[in-house]
Order: sequence, then structure tokens, then C-alpha cells
Amino acid sequence: MRFATLGPEGSNHALVLGRYLDKHGMLARDADVEVSLFEAFPEAFDALLDGRVDRVLQCSAHFSHADCVGRTMHRAFPVDTFIAGSQPLALLARAEVAAPVSIGLQPATRHYTDLSTFTEQRDYATIVDVADALLAGEIDAGICSRETLERHSQALRLVEELGPALDVWVLYGTRPLPDNHPLVIA
Repeated sequence: MRFATLGPEGSNHALVLGRYLDKHGMLARDADVEVSLFEAFPEAFDALLDGRVDRVLQCSAHFSHADCVGRTMHRAFPVDTFIAGSQPLALLARAEVAAPVSIGLQPATRHYTDLSTFTEQRDYATIVDVADALLAGEIDAGICSRETLERHSQALRLVEELGPALDVWVLYGTRPLPDNHPLVIA
């Protein structure tokens, strides 16, 4: 089975897809599973509709969720749903910046904490992109994985622990579930 979600490696989508495959025993040595990581969901859904992948996993909190559902209506269908936590998140700042004014974030994270002290907010596609921009000095602060601080403790400092986000995740396929399926309320 071929699965797709948002990349890159290290993103919450890639992490949760790995957890899903593990929970369902699909990561066993004899399992025939392929994972493709896409830069954006429209391309992942196009791959689903074209038959290049069999399933697409998307977090319902992702900013493109409604557009993808609308754009693929009657062609891509929810076939599974579950609740999963993200990797622990944190508001991090560059160590040399005493009073950060610019912040990077993935749009779904914009309400995770008070951002009123930041005069400039920049959106990035993933928390991995936020971490890359932070480490490159493009922004003063960012909401990204807590693990980023552990890997770059000399360059970054902790502003606020945010913990994991608990979200609803949807797995899409090209055939709808039957009306008598336990997930379907007809």
C-alpha cells in the first residue's frame, strides 16, 4: 500500500503517519508499504486521484484541509480517522536575540500562545521550515518542535514550552466506506 502525507522528514505529518503504520502493523519487515512525502497537500491529493498513492493522511487542523476536501469532493473520501498528538512544541528564540520581534510559525500554530509582542509574523509550510528559518537567522523566534532546542542548544533558547497538540487526523482513499461501516453515520 502506498501512503502520502506532508513532508519533510521530521514533520508532524510524517511522524504521525509512522505511528499510524506502526500501530496497524504495517511497518513489519514483510509489509509492502511505501511512504511519499509531499511539499504541499494539493500535490498529494493529485497523486491519490491519479492512482500514484493509495492513501493520503492529513491533519484536520492543517490550513489546506478545507480546500483539499472541497477540491476533491466525490473523488477522495475519508476512510479512517483518529486522534493523535504532535511532537512536543515550543516557542524558541535565537540565543543572541534578547527581545525577539519576528516570529515564524506554521499557520495552525498561530493561536497556541500569545504572540502580541511580535511585530512581524511569517507563515511557513511546516514546523521544520520554521526551525530552518530560525537557525538561518531569518526570524528571531519560532514555534517548532521542542527537539529543535535539544539539537541546537547553543544557538537557541526556550521562550515557552507548548507541549504536543492533540488533533484529529483523516486518512483519505478513492472509494467511500460502505454505509454500514462503524465510522459512517448514515
